[in-house]
Amino acid sequence: MHLILTGATGLVGSAVLDSMLNNSAISKISILSRRPVQMAEDAKDPRVNFISHKDFESYSPELLEQLKDADGCVWALGTSQNNVNKEQYVKITKDYALAAAQAFSTLKPSNPPFRFIHVSGEGATQDPGYFSPIFARTKGEIESLLGDLSAKDPNAFRADSVRPAFVDPEVHHAIKPYIPGLNFLQKLSVTLFGPGIKYLYKSFHSPTDRLGPFLTEMAMGRMDAKLSGSGTFKLGGGWVVENKGMRRMLGL
Repeated sequence: MHLILTGATGLVGSAVLDSMLNNSAISKISILSRRPVQMAEDAKDPRVNFISHKDFESYSPELLEQLKDADGCVWALGTSQNNVNKEQYVKITKDYALAAAQAFSTLKPSNPPFRFIHVSGEGATQDPGYFSPIFARTKGEIESLLGDLSAKDPNAFRADSVRPAFVDPEVHHAIKPYIPGLNFLQKLSVTLFGPGIKYLYKSFHSPTDRLGPFLTEMAMGRMDAKLSGSGTFKLGGGWVVENKGMRRMLGL
């Protein structure tokens, strides 16, 4: 099985890459990234196909030729709304994901549909209120757009969105040398709220050692039988999996 990964230098992407590298059922891992991915380089795994890609709104015929037999993608590319201005956040969060999904919908996997697993976030909404932050609005909008794209031909292409909450790498030692460092406020937030979420509000806890394999298994089509239930809902031709839904499906 051939899978595509974006955002491989980030926290969630690192967790997914670790999972893919440890999954013997995956025959090829195509990583699209603007910069080198140290974990992939250190792994020295012949299955890794690193593709330097600068413009995530454009996918040339030559690039798609390299991906032509891909079966799915985990779209973990993203940024915090605190790191960029509004226009940049919308471009990275919505425009990049939609452009990739539209391009990948033309690929021909050996076992359709092609699965586009979009990493969204807890708090995303299709019904924003006056005080809803840009994060919630934009993530909710791209979830809907991906659902609409899936509905056009769900037997050929399907996009599902997964909403992690408090993404926690505490026990995931394999990725710690590769994940981005936290700034002062982020460290303070983790220190103050992390233990409470982990032990008292477990429905918001997203441990990376389980999140990475979950996203990988979603892209491989191995979680379909567990989708229907608490914490998930249909959106267009795909599904949205809330964090509590992911935890239910994992038996956490």
